Amino acid sequence: PPCWLNCIPKNMGSASQQLPGKENNLFKSIVKHYETKQYKKGIKAADAILKKFPEHGETLAMKGLTLNCQERKEEAYEYVRRGLKHDLSSHVCWHVYGLLYRSDRNYWEAIKCYRNALRQDKENIQILRDLSLLQVQMRDLAGFVETRHQLLTLKPSARNNWIAFAVAQHLAGCLDLAVSVVDAYESTQDKEVPVSEKYEHSEVAMYRAKLLQEQGKYEEALVVLEKTGSEVVDLVGLHELKANILLAKGDARGAAKDTFMHLIEMNPDNYKSHYGLHAALGLTAAPGQELSPAQRASLQTLYEKLALDYPRSSAAKRLPLEFLIGDAFKTAAEKYVVPFLRKGIPSLFSDLMSLCTNPEKVKVLEEMFVKSAESLKTSGKLSFTTVDAATVEDPSVLVWVLYYLAQLYDNLGDTTLALQYIDNAIAHTPSIVDFYVCKARLLRNAGAVMDAWQVSNEAREMDQADRFLNSEAVQLMLQADQVDKALETISLFTKDGENNNNLHDMQCMWYENEAGYSHLRNEQYGKALKQFLSVCSHFADITEDQFDFHTYCLRKMTLTTYISLLRMEDELHAHKHYCRAAFGVLRAYLGIQDQHLMTPEELKATNEEDKKIRKIKQKEAKERYRVEEEEKKAKEKEDKKEKKEEEKKKSSSGGGVKKDTKTPEEKMKEEEEEIQKLITVEKPLEECSKILELLQLHARDRLETHFLAFEVYLRRGQMLLALRAAGRLHRLSPTHPLTHQAIVKLYFQVSKDPAADTHATKAVRAVLDSEARKLLGKHGDSKDLQAFNRDFQVGFGSSLAHTLVAVELGTLLGGDKKDAVASLLEFTSTDGPKSIKSVDRRVLINVSKLLKQFGNEEASSSWAKRCSMCHPYEPLFKISY
Repeated sequence: PPCWLNCIPKNMGSASQQLPGKENNLFKSIVKHYETKQYKKGIKAADAILKKFPEHGETLAMKGLTLNCQERKEEAYEYVRRGLKHDLSSHVCWHVYGLLYRSDRNYWEAIKCYRNALRQDKENIQILRDLSLLQVQMRDLAGFVETRHQLLTLKPSARNNWIAFAVAQHLAGCLDLAVSVVDAYESTQDKEVPVSEKYEHSEVAMYRAKLLQEQGKYEEALVVLEKTGSEVVDLVGLHELKANILLAKGDARGAAKDTFMHLIEMNPDNYKSHYGLHAALGLTAAPGQELSPAQRASLQTLYEKLALDYPRSSAAKRLPLEFLIGDAFKTAAEKYVVPFLRKGIPSLFSDLMSLCTNPEKVKVLEEMFVKSAESLKTSGKLSFTTVDAATVEDPSVLVWVLYYLAQLYDNLGDTTLALQYIDNAIAHTPSIVDFYVCKARLLRNAGAVMDAWQVSNEAREMDQADRFLNSEAVQLMLQADQVDKALETISLFTKDGENNNNLHDMQCMWYENEAGYSHLRNEQYGKALKQFLSVCSHFADITEDQFDFHTYCLRKMTLTTYISLLRMEDELHAHKHYCRAAFGVLRAYLGIQDQHLMTPEELKATNEEDKKIRKIKQKEAKERYRVEEEEKKAKEKEDKKEKKEEEKKKSSSGGGVKKDTKTPEEKMKEEEEEIQKLITVEKPLEECSKILELLQLHARDRLETHFLAFEVYLRRGQMLLALRAAGRLHRLSPTHPLTHQAIVKLYFQVSKDPAADTHATKAVRAVLDSEARKLLGKHGDSKDLQAFNRDFQVGFGSSLAHTLVAVELGTLLGGDKKDAVASLLEFTSTDGPKSIKSVDRRVLINVSKLLKQFGNEEASSSWAKRCSMCHPYEPLFKISY
């Protein structure tokens, strides 16, 4: 809470509501009790005043503020509003009203209240400070600049007011003014900086150089760094900033190279310094091009020297693998991987993952490791030319070679061979948990999620104290839709009896997202929404958490870090966890809306079909683990019985700690009511508005954002917004299947609507007609959707994903299902232009589902057989024939 004593006038209230001396002192005690969190005493003092002066506005407001701290919000708002009613001209009442809104995170309303307070007391520094915090929090930058300027005018002797005003100008984009303010501030400082202020002075100097860099005034920035370099505490930050400025300026004297070399000397394993050195030496390729032979030779010479200078540097050995080719690459790769294999470091494949984009290097690595595996089996030696031929390796080296090969072949899509290698590794050394984790991932990637979670659970049981293994197993359980089992397993690392709440408090977003999508696959939309909205609430909390830094960073002068924090927060909702949860929310609400539109017979048929597929997929796994589960349950029952007896003993002796009075049944009932409330919302599509607004602002480069926006707007009948979403899809990727689907659906819906008979609908139709020429191309005038769809299918005839969308839309437009089936069955498992070998497994599954919807069992069975040849571990293809 703010220091109220600094902003309360001597005589409380307006002229008509001034308190006598005794009550005035009592009012000040209310403020003291509020600041020291003695809320009961504060309320008691307020009641004493209100007995004599029941209409004293500021006392009513302070009582309301105190009640708010006791979680009595309705009473709090009532008292504050009564206070305002009786004393509308009191800045204290308006300030308190703003604090209430601020505590509820309703910042825009709080800003209005603070502005009203300032109308009554224009020079109240405390209110101005509070207002500035809200303005920067809500990015009201114009208002932030104005408020900070007012504070600087009122109190120019305060250092923070100068710096805060400079930051305000910086955020508002007025870099020249920001630099001028910093210069004016520095001119007021003593030449000799006290030791206690050395860090703050250092940060201001760095901040000024950063401002000049953003302006493009590189020479001036370098001059600032030269003058203040000896005073800067953050030496790494100083050299990084100097190197980046020299690089941006166009260094003709080689100073950038020297600076980056100095940074490498300070930390030889900082990859950013290495990449900066490449740029400074002109040894980077232009976008879309490869390095020239001369550049490769220069880089090779450079890293030969760096390897000698820094023999323990991992980066000096790893980075040459990115630019070397041919025999030089093979030699460097052999030298690099030997220590990993001999020490048994599991992260080798992750380290070399970036090389998998180059087919030639993948082929070299495959040949290296396959030959070494054969050589180790027969002679116990590596086949590398860089290793002494007489050296016999430890037997453990073989398993790490097999481990690498398993991951390599999984990356290449050869699951069968990958599983053979990992099974050999497990047979060789069955005690290494990494091999089981790898096998689980291979099975997951192949579609066998039921087998995958069981293997992962086996790894978890090998070391039950390992949180990582627990998390890996839980994630695969959720992907296999074993939600109850997953919650039971992850609860081993949560507080007893508070599983869901504890996971929420820990902001365990990966779990909530996976659980949400598991519920979404099973059409349990209420449960899915509960998980997804929990993730969204975490991001709201993270946004809220920046509030404390607005004051702290300005006080500590960590200005460059503060600006970075604000910019990170501005892009917070583009984070993958938020986007995944937000997409889940939209899909859940769309599912609820579609259920509302379904007839009871359609809904029943859909649910029965989904249940049938899930039962078949889970039958085999349940049978295999039935006996094991029964044993575990019996053991758990005994443990619970013993635990209850211990709790009874503790409670009888008075030593038990009462944590929660609610029974498990009451908690379950509350959760069910919450889920029911989510699923029974009257207008589910209207709930999507806020999520869509954030996604379209922060995740505008994702196709899924605009496609889901299109689906929502189309169902709501908002044709212009649907057109905007389709247009954005077209700009991002005009040939993508989702773009084509949105365009056809939009104009199909338009063709179904009745003719325009009002001025507004005529205007909407005119806009849709004008945009049709851009979206439908040569079919824009005729709006012949069948011809447009047919041209799309022919143009991308070798792509199954495009063909699938075209076939679906063709049936929507009235096409023959037999022709659709024939188009899909043209794709075969053999090599050729229409091979399914390289097609994403999810596309093949969608084709299988569509064929089932068509009711063509023969075609469905034929398709499953073809897919099973390429994806033998996918359960859906096994059960389809």
